[in-house]
Amino acid sequence: MAFCQSLLPRVKSARYITAAVIAVFVVSTLYYIQIPAGHPTGRFSSWNNSPRPWQHPISPSSPLWDTRAAQVKHAYIHAYQGYLKYAEGFDELRPLSNTGVNNFNGWNVTMYDSLDTMLLMDLHEEFSAALPIVREGNFTQLKSSRNGGTALFAPFFETVIRYLGGLLAAHALSGEEMLLHKADELATLLEPAFNTVKGFPVFGIDTRSSALSGGVSGILAEIATCQLEWTSLAHTTGSKKHFAHGNQVIQSLAEVMSERQGGMFPTRWNLKSGTPAGPDSLSVGAAADSAHEYLLKQYLLTGQRDIANLEMYLLSTNEILTRLMYVTPNRQMLYVTDTNGPKRSASHAFEHLSCFFPGLLALGAHTLPLNLSIIDVSRLNPEAQRAYRLLENYDLRELHMAAAEGLATSCWLLYADMPTGLGPEVAVMEPKSKPWIDALEEWRMGGMEGPLPGLGARTPIPYTKPDMSQAASAPWDYVVRRADYFLRPETLESIYIMWRVTGNPVWRERGWEIFQALEKNTKTPSGYASLKNVMRMPAMQQDEQPSYFLAETLKYLYLLFINDDPVPLDQWVFNTEAHPLPVFQWSGWEKYKFDVPSSRTRI
Repeated sequence: MAFCQSLLPRVKSARYITAAVIAVFVVSTLYYIQIPAGHPTGRFSSWNNSPRPWQHPISPSSPLWDTRAAQVKHAYIHAYQGYLKYAEGFDELRPLSNTGVNNFNGWNVTMYDSLDTMLLMDLHEEFSAALPIVREGNFTQLKSSRNGGTALFAPFFETVIRYLGGLLAAHALSGEEMLLHKADELATLLEPAFNTVKGFPVFGIDTRSSALSGGVSGILAEIATCQLEWTSLAHTTGSKKHFAHGNQVIQSLAEVMSERQGGMFPTRWNLKSGTPAGPDSLSVGAAADSAHEYLLKQYLLTGQRDIANLEMYLLSTNEILTRLMYVTPNRQMLYVTDTNGPKRSASHAFEHLSCFFPGLLALGAHTLPLNLSIIDVSRLNPEAQRAYRLLENYDLRELHMAAAEGLATSCWLLYADMPTGLGPEVAVMEPKSKPWIDALEEWRMGGMEGPLPGLGARTPIPYTKPDMSQAASAPWDYVVRRADYFLRPETLESIYIMWRVTGNPVWRERGWEIFQALEKNTKTPSGYASLKNVMRMPAMQQDEQPSYFLAETLKYLYLLFINDDPVPLDQWVFNTEAHPLPVFQWSGWEKYKFDVPSSRTRI
């Protein structure tokens, strides 16, 4: 049976039997040693010839994971209490000096960013104590500057994903109307940022005077990561104005995609013209990541009705799969990188930020019957046609899920290889790596014998290269370029989604390994600290505890370990800061009231 046919809906509350350790050992051992043989009836031998966890539901008893989830909750309490004790009134805690710092407007971002984490963890006392502070919050008093100048501007992107997303999710989970009123208030103050030719937001805004900051330059992630928040807010408040702003961003993206006739959106944009600027720089990492995420998630949020978003997601992922993904020569690690210039030269840099992408692919494969039928290939540019023709030889849902497995495994290996057990900010992969699509085509033309390319690397190799090493080499097939660890969530986000989609217990065990490394290396008496170098033991800590550590990193770990599923992936959509927003469908009246497009500009 083909993978796309056998992928069942996520097994709710998938759990271990009482003898959990034995079960994990057996399943994990089979997972690591499986070597498919022969030519299966499906397309992918490595998927079709092996037992799959979702075909064998796990017993609903799991005291082991209850205990582990409780440990994550205790970690959150430790981090949040340290923030309250030493940094309340500031944005974030400095967990070494025990002081506060304002990085994002001075509005208590750690509190806003983790309101929904409190609710999901049943920390009702903490949530109740936060409500009066949120109620009295003044969004026109800015206490920090992100550009180093004397003027103070709220960074639009960060303010939206942390504050506005946090308020919307906390309202959705609690029903507290005050939170919705504050979300409406904040969005209204931010909306002058949309006053550009095509409605893309500028970098920053003074919420007191509505003065704008950032000029005519924009980057993809910052101009195209607000649709979820404004659409959700419009649906909840009934505001036509809020809907119009989110809808205009979607419409402008669709128009640019149509003009470009497919492919990925570049990272650099001109806000005066509302179009890409300069030679194409393509990435799923910094400056681009969440924009790709919101194409799929906007489609899911609105009940899978806005086909233009799905088409843009497919056209973007087509190019990612055929241009940006590589497999290393020795270890068979699958990775995604970025390209620059008209020749699309690959940098072979593999960013921690890119490790959200396997989770996105798995989410799409889990929720949608992916195929290319909605795309008119005759209207695509030559590069987009090339990608289409290559991928039409494969079952797209199977391919996305295979890519998710390979990429998520590589992201985990970058943790597991390190002495600290935590992953570096950037690794540079072996430049002799082969484009994944070329390896796939060789495998397909050779009769699809053996495992799928890019799914072979599953065993950690302790990283012992000197700090100053510049070149990737065997046996690792990479070299660490930036050894920092900023308590980032992306790898854990993908591990969480892989667990919920597949039910394979190996993902839970990998998450547990990472949590243990966090406890060992980043914990301080007042919180948790970033690391300067993941290759050195004892770990060298940095004096920062980002708000997303409480909003995302610990939330994904908790959701990975608990046995219930309070935010099922087919009923909730996470914004890029891990704030869950409920899926909905526009009613007939709402479609009329908001003039919801029945169709958009498409290829």
